[in-house]
Amino acid sequence: MPHSFADITPPIALTPLDGRYRAQVAPLVDHLSEAALNRARLVVETEWMIHLLSRSVIPQLRALTADEIALLRSIPEEFDADGIAEHAAIERETVHDVKAVEYYIKRRLQGTSLEPLAEVVHIYCTSEDVNNLAYALMIKGAVDDVWLPALHELIGDLASLARETASVPMLSRTHGQAATPTTLGKELAVFAHRLARQARRLVHTHALGKINGATGTYAAHQVSVPTADWQEISRSFVEHLGLTWNPLTTQIESHDWQAELYADMARTGRILHNLATDMWTYISLGYFRQRLSAQGGTGSSTMPHKVNPIRFENAEANLEISGALLDVLSQTLVTSRLQRDLTDSTTQRNIGPAVGHSLLAISNIRKGLSGLDVDADAMARDLDANWEVLGEAVQSVMRTLGVQGTPGMENPYERLKELTRGHRVDGEAMRDFIRDLGLPSAEQERLLALTPATYIGLAEQLVDQLDVSELPVSLGAPRIPEVSPTSREGQA
Repeated sequence: MPHSFADITPPIALTPLDGRYRAQVAPLVDHLSEAALNRARLVVETEWMIHLLSRSVIPQLRALTADEIALLRSIPEEFDADGIAEHAAIERETVHDVKAVEYYIKRRLQGTSLEPLAEVVHIYCTSEDVNNLAYALMIKGAVDDVWLPALHELIGDLASLARETASVPMLSRTHGQAATPTTLGKELAVFAHRLARQARRLVHTHALGKINGATGTYAAHQVSVPTADWQEISRSFVEHLGLTWNPLTTQIESHDWQAELYADMARTGRILHNLATDMWTYISLGYFRQRLSAQGGTGSSTMPHKVNPIRFENAEANLEISGALLDVLSQTLVTSRLQRDLTDSTTQRNIGPAVGHSLLAISNIRKGLSGLDVDADAMARDLDANWEVLGEAVQSVMRTLGVQGTPGMENPYERLKELTRGHRVDGEAMRDFIRDLGLPSAEQERLLALTPATYIGLAEQLVDQLDVSELPVSLGAPRIPEVSPTSREGQA
């Protein structure tokens, strides 16, 4: 019998994101891993305790000192490998991850001045009060600190390459067929513009949060401290965490904001997929040369001449996986039976893979772009082999002259169709055709001077329309602000 890999220590990764591709997605571990979830829960629990006691919400309880606030905030800050193991051990006893977080905090208050106040930890909270805020902090951190900066860098790479190649003429291929020429830079600018637009949409998605009890009614809060303004306390706490308050929920925050975010991320991924397939095609046409050093040491195991566009192919596959996961998250998270079911619990644990595959794709596209050299000569040869694309220019000038009353300009489309459709036309044949049209001298000279390489309209100038400045750096509000230990504003 073969040896079981399940018995090997340290454990062997099941998914490629934690194995083969670990280095590319490692920054997400600080935000979207199980350990990150528990650290975020620790943040919510300790900040809730600080919030209640700093505002004297519970009568007869004293305010915290600066040292006590520092102690509470050190708990999530010092949550390390030992803390992760300790929490896991507690959870094996509680069989409840959030309750284990509560007990983990209380252990750290033992023997301190806060031990008499330990029961304030998790007071009035249902698990979902902690979870929804923890996930909001995690997702916001992952997008703000990792995914969005990576997207910005890719957009910057595209914008730079677009500007560098703004004047490099290239044959267009609408429907895969030779079409009106453009420039390479203009086509790359289109992708940079599309991606920048999606990035700007993200700023409109605010991470929502709630802390209002078992069914969203503040029932435990109100019966315990009826004199407190619990809606204001809830709002101020959620905003203190840098999130947007959701005033109306069931036991769970409805996750609609997450669905909106994932839809935008999935759409961005589909644009990136389009970019990857187009770059693959341009490489296959010879418009780019790939540098072997940038793609990897071996192009093919049997054909040593090959340099395969593996970065773009890898990106395609990972974007398809990411898009599927993001779509599932969007569809699943917006539904919860009555006041609560647990379908969102396991679903949200797959946010990491969804974002991870997207981040991996962005990384590969950037690496792919960095390993390309533009072959302007190959593009020029392609243009020179397709003079028939000037048929549009000639018939458009003829139409303009015809509607202006110039005689002999009848049926321009049909005459060019007869010359060009299904035929390769070289430069001399096109010029002979133009000379036989009876055009006024100015128009004839202008068309005779035209070549496929110069028939690019305003393509070069259009690159100047590309604006990738002031892209959003955050989904919304700022980080957790400092709380003065003597702060007593908004007392109950």
